[in-house]
Amino acid sequence: MQKYKIIIAGAGLGGLTAACVLMQAGHDVEIYEQAPALGEIGAGIQVSANPMHVLRHIGVGEKITSIGVSPGAYVFRLHDTGEVIQRFSLSKEHEAMHGAPYTQLHRADLHEILAARARELKPDVVHLNKRVKSFTETADGVELYFDDGTSTKGDLLIGADGLKSVVRAQLFGAAPAVYTGDAAWRILVPVEKLPKDFLEPVMSVFMGPNGHAVCYYLRSGTLMNFVGIVETDDISEESWTVRYPWDNLKADFAGWHEAIQTIIDTADKDQCFRWSLFGRPATMNWSSKRVTLLGDSVHPTLPYLAQGAAMAIEDGAVLMRALAQEPELPKALQVYQRNRAERTAKIVTQSTDNRRLFHLPSQDAIRAEFSKRDEGNDRNRWLYSYNPLTVPLV
Repeated sequence: MQKYKIIIAGAGLGGLTAACVLMQAGHDVEIYEQAPALGEIGAGIQVSANPMHVLRHIGVGEKITSIGVSPGAYVFRLHDTGEVIQRFSLSKEHEAMHGAPYTQLHRADLHEILAARARELKPDVVHLNKRVKSFTETADGVELYFDDGTSTKGDLLIGADGLKSVVRAQLFGAAPAVYTGDAAWRILVPVEKLPKDFLEPVMSVFMGPNGHAVCYYLRSGTLMNFVGIVETDDISEESWTVRYPWDNLKADFAGWHEAIQTIIDTADKDQCFRWSLFGRPATMNWSSKRVTLLGDSVHPTLPYLAQGAAMAIEDGAVLMRALAQEPELPKALQVYQRNRAERTAKIVTQSTDNRRLFHLPSQDAIRAEFSKRDEGNDRNRWLYSYNPLTVPLV
């Protein structure tokens, strides 16, 4: 297999995972990150079997499960009464069915684990304070330029630089992000502040008119993670660090189930964050001859199927396999995108459809819709059963 000098723009979850799988495969990798320090913010993240195969492959699976929580089930509830509309098993059943566990953990913990593993493989793999400006591509290689006037050269450039990707903009033109109509609240509450035996250790989705709320445990069950989605015309910054007034959060979920009220009432009123959700139209073309995209830079999605990070992790594994399978780099990049485009488009589409499903206007509408679908059977059939390390590449 040909070994490449690979440049990755962006040290998020997708960029770090891609770096690890590519370095393990023998490639020389450098990551360039605009931030002055490595770190991640946000709240919980869900790692189902499909990305866990990759995380085990790079040697971090046990660390993830040791600090995470294995939820017993995925439970859909009415927003006000808490009535269970549908549920399907996770935990041991998920692992028995798909060969890897379902784990919920703090996003910052996963990022720290991935960064540490990347640096084990190559201590100086990450270069900080490097904001991408542009790139040039020739028959012999690609050169990436930074705002500080420096540059670096390699055989392949991977744009893992997120929703506002500079690499994507140069490849395909500037496409402004579009507001989805939704904003997401996030708060974390120490379990010790909540009533004893508060909510069962499951993935709970409370569904109601014009919004929904997701609740689950993190850090070995010591934190309650709450993400509340509301439809609103009040567009705020697309940033996970923007604090919003607690009174607004309380008002947005007035009349919701007592568990939701307890979480909100117990929250630190100075630590309530809200960000607006943006997206871009899907594209089926990701690559030039020496440049390709990964993660949110190419397929940003609403977080309503809990698969945004999973897609980025899958991307890195399939790209690694494509480079091993096809000796000509431009053809390898076509193999990569050809084997990822349909799956990621389906995930993006279903995530968008879940917005409608979770925000139906009445209890009768929710019951009627769920009577026609089996969420567990559907996701087990095509979503969680996918293994990016073994799926046939065409």
